[in-house]
Amino acid sequence: MKLLTYSLAAGLLSASIASADYLKPLMNPAELSNSLDQANPIILDIRGDAYQDGHIPGAISAPYGLFRGPKNNPGQLLDEDVLEERFEALGLELDRPVVVVSEGKTDTDFGAAARVYWTLKSTGFEDLAILNGGKQAWEQAGYPIDKTNITPKPTELDITFSPQWTATTEQVVSVTKEEVDSLLLDARPASFYEGDKSHGAASRPGTLPGAENYYYASFFNGGSAAISSDIDVQALKVTLGLEEDQEIVSFCNTGHWAATNWFALSEVAGIENVKLYPGSMVEYSNLDLPMENTPGVVENL
Repeated sequence: MKLLTYSLAAGLLSASIASADYLKPLMNPAELSNSLDQANPIILDIRGDAYQDGHIPGAISAPYGLFRGPKNNPGQLLDEDVLEERFEALGLELDRPVVVVSEGKTDTDFGAAARVYWTLKSTGFEDLAILNGGKQAWEQAGYPIDKTNITPKPTELDITFSPQWTATTEQVVSVTKEEVDSLLLDARPASFYEGDKSHGAASRPGTLPGAENYYYASFFNGGSAAISSDIDVQALKVTLGLEEDQEIVSFCNTGHWAATNWFALSEVAGIENVKLYPGSMVEYSNLDLPMENTPGVVENL
């Protein structure tokens, strides 16, 4: 088990990759503004009630909670039919670009956008982007804010959830038993990884057996709410100890911070075979499965 650190610096190899005709996975405000007429994207504002106080013109309110599980397992995957119904109500179309917008107040906000992006990609949406820095970056760049409540026109969809970017509990257990050679990457702060803290819905503190710690905030410069788009991919692979063609399983407490690591590794760095464990430690800890860094009886007194 190791706590891994990697230094981001300006001027490194930019590894952003374009996954679609119009959008690239990570967009700045100017790029989004320039794409509005050509790409005609659906802008999903995932901030919830804050939408009413002002949003990017034309944006649709799609609160983050629509993409999350129950309180006792927030990272739990929603059923296909539930996602389909919610996407239809939002007016989503598989062949129309989608841009996900969070608040952008802190780096943890990015995890919400990344989790929504991952959910959409896993259900067949290909032309996707995240607005880097969220609504606050848009406003700070001098672009207009609107308070008009946009009512989407419902659509009809037929989605199928792809397991390509998902690690199930069963698959994770296989990795912990060393039946599968995958890199388990804990995205949480060291205090969670080391078992000093735990999520309120987790039954035990600690981490997955054999996991290494790579704090999601390592992908942000100087406390910025915008993720770095400059990643030296080879240096990162060395830091992670990633072997050729080795699969990465990103996890945290509820698949939120882990979504940031998944996005940075898969969509920005372009590393293949990166998966997200949606339920993460909340789901895993509530099962009778072995863990590491779990305090003993004396430490819990």
